[in-house]
Amino acid sequence: MQNPVIAEKSSKPFIGQQVATPGFGRGWMRVAKELSTSMSWRDIAHIWVFPPIRTDGREWGTAVIARNIEENRVAVSTARYMVLTRGKKRGHGKVEIEQVGESPEDVVSDVLRGVQERAGEADPPIEIEPTLWFGAEDDEPTTKS
Repeated sequence: MQNPVIAEKSSKPFIGQQVATPGFGRGWMRVAKELSTSMSWRDIAHIWVFPPIRTDGREWGTAVIARNIEENRVAVSTARYMVLTRGKKRGHGKVEIEQVGESPEDVVSDVLRGVQERAGEADPPIEIEPTLWFGAEDDEPTTKS
């Protein structure tokens, strides 16, 4: 895995704080761990992450995962996390992953652009390499059959 590069200070998505590489950080690593219990990273075709939002001592992040299921078709899931960033329970949080549909692979990026426009987001989600979250040691799901 490449070392994350720290971006310059920016007003997006955290006012007055440095922004790490998209898809890298405590919340995203929890999402990766949860995903690894249900699928092999080698089946993941694409991961798009929206910029996390931090407010009122909490951080929220959303990603869209496209997993290969057939030739030119993917299962599309959303992954969301919330992590407490202040207080006695700092670091605690939750992850939710939900499969939301199946689609031809080339349609998913068009749908994401539509979601971005309807949500009024200025920036599109950023596609990251699955290897940012997973490595060869994570090749097989950890769920018991």
